[in-house]
Amino acid sequence: MDGFPMQPLQPIPHLPPLDDDLLNERLQLPSGKVRLIIDTDAHNQIDDQFALAWALLAQDRFSILGILAEPYETVRQMQETIAAYDALQVDDQDRLYGRARRYLPAARRMWANGINPREIPTVDPATGMELSYQEILKVDDLLGTDLADRCLPGSARFLTSYDEPVDSPAARFIIDQAMAGSPQDEPIYIAAIGCLTNIASAILLEPRIRERIVVTWTASFPTFWDGSNASSFNLIMDPLAAKFLFACGVPHVYLPGYYVGEMLTISLPEMERWVAPYGRIGAYLHELYTEKNLLRTMFGIAMADMFGRSWVVWDLINFAWLMRPDWVPSRLRPSPLLDDALCYQVNPNPHPMREAYGIHRDAIYRDFFHRLALHAGVDG
Repeated sequence: MDGFPMQPLQPIPHLPPLDDDLLNERLQLPSGKVRLIIDTDAHNQIDDQFALAWALLAQDRFSILGILAEPYETVRQMQETIAAYDALQVDDQDRLYGRARRYLPAARRMWANGINPREIPTVDPATGMELSYQEILKVDDLLGTDLADRCLPGSARFLTSYDEPVDSPAARFIIDQAMAGSPQDEPIYIAAIGCLTNIASAILLEPRIRERIVVTWTASFPTFWDGSNASSFNLIMDPLAAKFLFACGVPHVYLPGYYVGEMLTISLPEMERWVAPYGRIGAYLHELYTEKNLLRTMFGIAMADMFGRSWVVWDLINFAWLMRPDWVPSRLRPSPLLDDALCYQVNPNPHPMREAYGIHRDAIYRDFFHRLALHAGVDG
C-alpha cells in the first residue's frame, strides 16, 4: 500500500445496524449547545492546537466533557523521505515507487535548504500520544480554561486486531460518558482530529455507545475519490480503525481534508496581524507557525522560504461544522467501505452518513480571530 505495510486482512466485526430513524435523527444538523468530547493528536502538527484553542474559546457553543490524546508516529514517513533523499543523492529517482515518490518534493526542498532528514527526530505511537497529552495541557494552561482534570491519555499503540481493542483511559472515558445517560438524551459529539484508535476501541469494547454518540472526523478525500486514501495522515496512522468507522454503523459526519478542509489556509501576514498580538495563546500559535512547525521541517520548507506560502489549519473544520453547520455545507449519503488498498468501495449494506462538500473559509477565520481578540481583552 504505497510503501507502508498494511495490517493483515481482517474481517470487520459485524454489529447489528442501528434503527434508521435513530440514525437519521443523529445525523441532523446540530443546534444549541453541543455536548463535546475532543479526540486529538495535538502534537502532530500545528492545526490541532489552533482547533483546540478555538474550541476552548467557544464554550458558549460547546459543553466540553473531555479532551483525549490520540497516538501518532512519524517513523514510517521519515523512512520514505530518507529513501527519496538518498535517491536524489545518487540521481536514481526511478527506483522509487509508491509512497516514497510522494516525498520527492520534500526531499528536494530538504536538499536545497540543507536539511538532512536523518537528523530529524522521529516519534513512535506511545511517545506521540504522550506528547499530544502534554500539548493538550499546555493549550489549556495558556488559555486559563482550567480543564486539566478532563484531559486524559489515550491509546499508546494502534489497532492490530479487532479482537484486541486498545483499553485506555480515553476509551473508557468515552464509554462512561456515553452510557451515563439514556439513549433518548441528546448525543455526545466526538470531534476526531487525529486517528481513530480511541474511538474504535471504545465502540469495540462497548458497541451500545453507537446509539449515544456522533463521530465527526476529518481525513482524506471525498467518497467520490476513486484512488487510494493512503496519503491521509489521520487515516494511515490506524487503517483498521478507519475501516471500522465506515463499516460499524455509528452516526458519522465525514469532513474530507482534501478539496474541503485544505481550503482553511492562513498566511504569515495574517498570523502576524490577527493571531500573534492576542495573549499568550496567540503568541504560542504564532511560534508554532514559525519557529516550531515540525511538519514544515519534515516537508523541507525553511522559514526563509515562507515567502508567498500559506499553511493549512485542517482541523478547524470539525469545530466549524459543530458551531455553524452552514459554514461547512454537507449532505446525507450512503456510507462506503474502505478496502485494503484504502480505496472506497460500494457498501452492499449501506447506512446513512453525512459528508461535507464545501467550506466558508473567511467566516470561520473571522470567528476564530474575533474570539482570540476578545480573550485578550480587545474588541476585535
